[in-house]
Amino acid sequence: MKLQGFVSPSAPVETSGIKPAHTVFANLSPSELVQLSLDRNLGSLSDQGALMILTGEFTGRSPQDKYTVDDALTHDVVDWNNFNQPFPEDKFESLLNQVRGYLSQRDIFLQDNFACAHPDYRIGVRVIAELPWSAQFASNMFIRPDRQELEKFVPDWTIYNAPGFHAEAASHGTRQHNFSIINFTRKIILIGGSGYTGEIKKSIFTILNFELPHLKNVLSMHCSANVGPAGDTTVFFGLSGTGKTTLSADPNRMLIGDDEHGWGEDGVFNFEGGCYAKCIDLTEEKEPDIFRAIKPGAILENVVCYPGTNQPDYAHSGVTENTRVSYPLEHIRNALKPSRGGHPKNIVFLTCDAYGILPPISRLSTAQAMYHFISGYTAKVAGTEAGVTEPKATFSACFGAPFLPLHPTQYARMLGERIDRYKPQIWLVNTGWTGGPYGVGSRMKLGYTRAMITAALDGKLDQADYQTHEVFGLQFPTSVPGVPSEVLNPASTWSDPHEYTEKARALAGLFNRNFDKYKDKAAADVIAAGPKA
Repeated sequence: MKLQGFVSPSAPVETSGIKPAHTVFANLSPSELVQLSLDRNLGSLSDQGALMILTGEFTGRSPQDKYTVDDALTHDVVDWNNFNQPFPEDKFESLLNQVRGYLSQRDIFLQDNFACAHPDYRIGVRVIAELPWSAQFASNMFIRPDRQELEKFVPDWTIYNAPGFHAEAASHGTRQHNFSIINFTRKIILIGGSGYTGEIKKSIFTILNFELPHLKNVLSMHCSANVGPAGDTTVFFGLSGTGKTTLSADPNRMLIGDDEHGWGEDGVFNFEGGCYAKCIDLTEEKEPDIFRAIKPGAILENVVCYPGTNQPDYAHSGVTENTRVSYPLEHIRNALKPSRGGHPKNIVFLTCDAYGILPPISRLSTAQAMYHFISGYTAKVAGTEAGVTEPKATFSACFGAPFLPLHPTQYARMLGERIDRYKPQIWLVNTGWTGGPYGVGSRMKLGYTRAMITAALDGKLDQADYQTHEVFGLQFPTSVPGVPSEVLNPASTWSDPHEYTEKARALAGLFNRNFDKYKDKAAADVIAAGPKA
């Protein structure tokens, strides 16, 4: 074995079960990893100096190929479902040995990092990767140790990342050749057959969603977070397309993080050390912080350039609409370091309601907050199929169902306890349609949404007059500075009030049918907080 770089004497390469026959590139700098990718013709540089790579067959996560080892630790704790599929211990051991053998016969790229900005919950994560840009992604997305920390580094978790290793479903027990398998007892993650880097990021989020709530009484959250000039923390929950990254990137507030956080006894902390943002239709005007973060050290995934240039064409979706960029938090001008804030003063649930039913901003009770947290609703425009114009409702429990090893009501109960204890204001903000559904109404103006959120965070809505939604029971203000009052009541924006009520009841029915699967473990007041169809 030839070692290039540095590995802690406390945790040599061999402790990870690898016996490398070639070179181990350990804990190299981003610039060194970029050069290795370029030397091996694995990528190119954009005009902004970012590494541009293609992830191959998979350009997104494959939730059907995600597994959890079913053993004494997990058997009675994990909420087994389509996202948490059980995997036999013996099959895991066999596959682990073969992946280790596969990596041992190649140059490998080892990266040691931390997850969790809070020192009480910090874990060491070692990534052993087949490709240099996978190791660079880990360096971007996790928290980078300094030299002194690296000298003492001992991994709590090890990720083996082998895109070129294809499983044989019949013998290995997988569905097909790609897989992502978590072993909570062994603290090992196997990722094979897929080069999509998001599998690395979300595997650590998944293990924190198990360990922190189950073992540390810390609420893990799929949310962004920022801090105002007065030290007030706000967290933003929301599924893709609702504006979570855009609205948390406020030039007047410091960014804690854009995706994954914990809420412990002394406040909120980021799990990560970087951002993984969507790039489709990216412009400097729409997303200045993200656009300016794309510079040397960033990785552009599945983005192509204008022909004959190295200028990215962010509108091009020929490879995938899920184009991405990863970059360290330091690339954001107003990133907070360390990435921690106090207990939230405000919690914002974001939804893009393409049906045009929900008010643009509502104030929620604790029970309503738990109901909408468990529901995790948004409605997307089904414009990917010719002739289809109807919105499609999407429900993802706790705004992150694929990454929750525990039952959603456990996270909701912890959220409710923290709301009762720390008394934050809870807001449901609809960034979707007004004046009718998609195809009839129009998208809520971003300026109005920003004005409503600013008014909420500044306390200007605390003493406002509120009206109750007849179907959803939501309390919405009758006036907000900078927003036309007629926009605040969705029923008044429709040309036919009777049609609005009918469609509102239909949407309420979708909510209730989705919530049926949680009723057996949900509290009575939470069930009662749902809409009346």
